[in-house]
Amino acid sequence: MGPIQQKITAAILHLIRERRKSLAASEPEESAAVAPARLREAEFSDFSAVAELKQRWELDADSFENWERLWRRNPVLAQLESHRPIGWVLEAEGRVVGYLGNISSQYRYGTRTLTAVSSHGLVAEPPYRIASVSLVAAFYRQKNVDLYLTTTAIPEVGKIAKAFKFDALPQADYETVLFWVLQPSSFGEEMMEKLGLKRSLARVGGAATSLAVGIDRFFRRRRPSHHSTGLTVSKIAVSEIGDDFQSLWLERVNGRPRLFANRSSAVLRWHYDIPGDRGSARVLCCRKNGELLGYAVIRHDPQPNGLRKSLLADILAKQDDPEVLRAVLIAAYEDARSAGSYILEVLGLPANIRSLILQWNPYIRKYPACPFYYKAADPALHKELSDAKAWYATPFDGDTTLIRPSFSSFDPPNGSAVQIKTTLSGIGSDASERLRSEVF
Repeated sequence: MGPIQQKITAAILHLIRERRKSLAASEPEESAAVAPARLREAEFSDFSAVAELKQRWELDADSFENWERLWRRNPVLAQLESHRPIGWVLEAEGRVVGYLGNISSQYRYGTRTLTAVSSHGLVAEPPYRIASVSLVAAFYRQKNVDLYLTTTAIPEVGKIAKAFKFDALPQADYETVLFWVLQPSSFGEEMMEKLGLKRSLARVGGAATSLAVGIDRFFRRRRPSHHSTGLTVSKIAVSEIGDDFQSLWLERVNGRPRLFANRSSAVLRWHYDIPGDRGSARVLCCRKNGELLGYAVIRHDPQPNGLRKSLLADILAKQDDPEVLRAVLIAAYEDARSAGSYILEVLGLPANIRSLILQWNPYIRKYPACPFYYKAADPALHKELSDAKAWYATPFDGDTTLIRPSFSSFDPPNGSAVQIKTTLSGIGSDASERLRSEVF
């Protein structure tokens, strides 16, 4: 992106964020007496109370089916040798007033198999937001864990993570999102809506933005394009992920030491098969002579304004073959267009894959801060992971794509939800969505 486009993008993001800060600052503070709260491990039976808490503060509540998926059907849980909490709650006068989820996962680093946990969905009622730090502390104090992750942290949560000796992901540019505009008109409308302009100005501004983006996209050829030979890309459902995916993953982890989240067939199916998913996940397989050489997973998620956004959830290729990577990336772009999305985003990925993507002139924007923090229990391992080349971080890690808005079987309480601006935002998909809502 040229200097002019960079300045325009920076100015728009600055306006959006300043507007949100002013709105938050104008809200009244509550000063009523607060009943003391006690911290305890969350139980499966806390489902309704946690769902009510999330809905009261306008966060997406899990369906009961998804609650079962996370805390009972996770393939990693069957391999644990010790008890692992599903999370923690703050309880005051018999009510759940705070919550933080704890998602178990597994990683491979060379020949080592590592147990990992990811924090998810921090939420607390306003009077208890200071006390909610104890929820975060409980997550960081867990035993029998090799790796602690926070993968969708907003700046406030990042500061808490650093206070507990976490480090930001060293993989370069994880906070930098690459994206292509698929529908300039919808993109222009979305930008004007985020700016909160009056309808007349929004209409003019949206049309001008759409025209500018359309012209820029045409002349700068902002789209993946390549002619490959001998490779075929097909689309399958998540339920059709087979043993060849596991073979491909094992081939990758048996190379030089690099931190890979478990991508066994069972874990992949569990990760992307979200009950009541409001969006969809599609798997794009690249084969030659029947052999699976690589794949990409792309998510298509509806937005509150009716538009649809696509995200490259994961990508893996045998020996990082550039031809295979190009083939599945082109297929992902075309699939996002077919799905009717107005934008396709790429987050994370090692430098070699990002360099390949940059050849196709995507637009670029940055999060306010790195959303990914980690801490290894073993100081020697933590030091090794300070090397960017040790990571293969994508939205598959943690809860970035594991938790998505779903249709809930839970009946919300009577009355409209109370609208607030949280002073301590959540760790997890809820925080991720708020973070994403600041930008295009």
